[in-house]
Amino acid sequence: MEGAERFRVLIEEGRLQARIAELGAQIAEDYRGKDLVLVCVLKGAVVFLSDLSRRIDLPLAMDFLALSSYGDRTETSGVVQITQDLTRPIEGRDVLVVEDIVDTGLTLDFLLENFRVRHPRSLRVCTLLHKPSHTRRHVPLDYVGFVIEDRFVVGYGLDYEQKYRNLPYIGFLDR
Repeated sequence: MEGAERFRVLIEEGRLQARIAELGAQIAEDYRGKDLVLVCVLKGAVVFLSDLSRRIDLPLAMDFLALSSYGDRTETSGVVQITQDLTRPIEGRDVLVVEDIVDTGLTLDFLLENFRVRHPRSLRVCTLLHKPSHTRRHVPLDYVGFVIEDRFVVGYGLDYEQKYRNLPYIGFLDR
């Protein structure tokens, strides 16, 4: 892909898919018999949600919301806003938030607090990536695909200036 030479592979496609299959099996076991709603945080988590949902052998619902704290920058502004909200109520439902990456924890903390007042039956988090070195707010992470070091990552839904989300692997910017 044009421009992809700027990135080096951090987690290759096969390793991503194997870990997603493991996460899906665990989630299916944990949510059997429950009213599961996967809530995808747009835009970054949509690729992960797509693959993960096919690995969860249960009937489930999906909803989407968009948050903003980065804009086109590589670091969070710390100010979080909902730019697109859920389309259906989550009251009394078992909600699993699906995130691409948890970095500072500020965005996820904001989201979880917002969801708690909507009274879901349960509220848990599944993130593909966790970057603990930047943590400013500790949030519960129930399912974690990979813990990564402090790098700006792209691919598999994550972007750089709104591009490269379609890379089939997780890469990092080779400056």
